[in-house]
Amino acid sequence: MSRVYNFSAGPAVLPESVLKEAANEMLDYRGTGMSVMEMSHRSKAYQTIIDEAEADLRKVMGIPDNYKVLFLQGGASQQFAMIPMNLMKNKVADYIITGQWAKKAWQEAKLYGQANAVASSADKTFSYIPDCSDLPISADADYVYICENNTIYGTKFHTLPNTKGKDLVSDVSSCFLSEPVDVTKYGMLYGGVQKNIGPAGVVIAVIREDLIREDVLPGTPTMLRYKTHADNGSMYNTPPAYGIYICGKVFKWLLSMGGLEVMKARNEKKAAVLYDFLDTSELFHGTVVKKDRSLMNVPFVTGDTELDAKFVREATEAGFVNLKGHRTVGGMRASIYNAMPMEGVQKLVQFMEKFEAENR
Repeated sequence: MSRVYNFSAGPAVLPESVLKEAANEMLDYRGTGMSVMEMSHRSKAYQTIIDEAEADLRKVMGIPDNYKVLFLQGGASQQFAMIPMNLMKNKVADYIITGQWAKKAWQEAKLYGQANAVASSADKTFSYIPDCSDLPISADADYVYICENNTIYGTKFHTLPNTKGKDLVSDVSSCFLSEPVDVTKYGMLYGGVQKNIGPAGVVIAVIREDLIREDVLPGTPTMLRYKTHADNGSMYNTPPAYGIYICGKVFKWLLSMGGLEVMKARNEKKAAVLYDFLDTSELFHGTVVKKDRSLMNVPFVTGDTELDAKFVREATEAGFVNLKGHRTVGGMRASIYNAMPMEGVQKLVQFMEKFEAENR
């Protein structure tokens, strides 16, 4: 069977060249006589893999020396607790609620201190990003938290909030490495890699060193302290070794493609193909306020649930898979991450045109 066009929100499409390279090394990684899956994380060969992965990520993102790169586990959802445990020194933090994941992070933070929702777009099913130029930031807030790209709702912060001097903590899971980023604007940014970088099971956190402290909240487990992982080069315990190896290959792929400026231009062109069609279609409609649209996740509907279901069914049969929208939005969603080729988006639009002609 030929490969499908996989529009899944995550685990998601990976670059084909990376998969082929990993397949070639599956039984024998560079003369070691074993797979990376079987390799001791304490071996010299594996240390080289994780060191190179970090070095390449630093290069591709332009990460300053005073930021640590941590390869963690537990998904982005574990960070919802880990962040307040480690950063809520004053036991106050401000959250901007732009979707389900920001809301879950905010609810989790309430277990550890005063978590204030200082802005929200819940009133219109998270279809826009609220104005964050002059928020009621708490004087004693330890940090301001956002989910930068909202996978479910297809919105993106194109301008970071004015945190009034407070550290910004950002969940970048679904826009990670999709465009250049000024790391110095964040106290911490992190994301699960299963959307734009690698297989599920790895979380990458980029944290300014002064935020990695001994004085975490009482009762914080050893494994949930950033210091534990920073002091041990992300190898306090067995890391998600194979996942990190694949991430490393994706970093090299990004560098070979020309880096994040090139990726952003590619992603803008791909997204324009789909959005331009949605803006002129009489059947399909985007669900997001134009200025807040994501380049990575594109939700759309016909306005008829039965027709939506028919579209998803027929698209799947035609080789366009995982287009069903999240249950909270309904309709469809095309996730068009870095590894989705332009051809995939063009062919999807052609299929949508055909479907529209047949179902007017």
